[in-house]
Amino acid sequence: MDLEKISPKKISERVAEQLEQWIVSQHLKPGDKLPSVRQLCAMFDVGRSAVRDAITTLKGKGILEVRQGEGAFIRSFDTGQLFEQLFILEKQDLTDVFNVRKILEAGSAELAAISRTESHLQQMETALEELEYSDSLEDWEADYAFHMAIAEATCNKVVIRLMETLSVLLKKAIINCHRMALHSETVSTSIRKQHAAIYTAIKAQHEEQARTAMLDHLCYVEAILNQAQDRYSR
Repeated sequence: MDLEKISPKKISERVAEQLEQWIVSQHLKPGDKLPSVRQLCAMFDVGRSAVRDAITTLKGKGILEVRQGEGAFIRSFDTGQLFEQLFILEKQDLTDVFNVRKILEAGSAELAAISRTESHLQQMETALEELEYSDSLEDWEADYAFHMAIAEATCNKVVIRLMETLSVLLKKAIINCHRMALHSETVSTSIRKQHAAIYTAIKAQHEEQARTAMLDHLCYVEAILNQAQDRYSR
């Protein structure tokens, strides 16, 4: 039996993937300009040829346009399609992410119930209102804002920094969850109720209830994403 040689992924391909993720994480919009090639080289710690090849790849996918003498700019593109490519977590990654989230966010909810201010509660309410009246994939931004508002309500700089460090993985999980919610009213309704329970406990300064509500929410989301992953891998 003849076996094909398995070649490692090219550096430029890895840079292209990371650049796509960076575009999403920075909320860049059509018309926004990318950093210069020199700056991108420094960001990804690679040579000019790898960056140029990565830009060419994203240009071919319709994500970027290159203007002679000006640089690379974001084109209008199908956000949902880009998310579909970027935000599929492998099963082990999913387990690892949620193990960390359970440790960090359950504790954050408990601490937020003690330390939250009216300003923090207002941030949470605003995010929940946006989630209540929106029914598109872009809902994920309000969901992310809700979880970050809880982290900020801890008034603990280390917790906030840790959540910011995990932001890309957190966004991956949230976007996948909202993709599921778009196709299931049951999932969408359950998540809204869980968010409300978390908020209510934090507002009432019931630390243990806040912790439990957050754990229940994270376990539920992990379960539905695992089910989706099982179907996807068949």
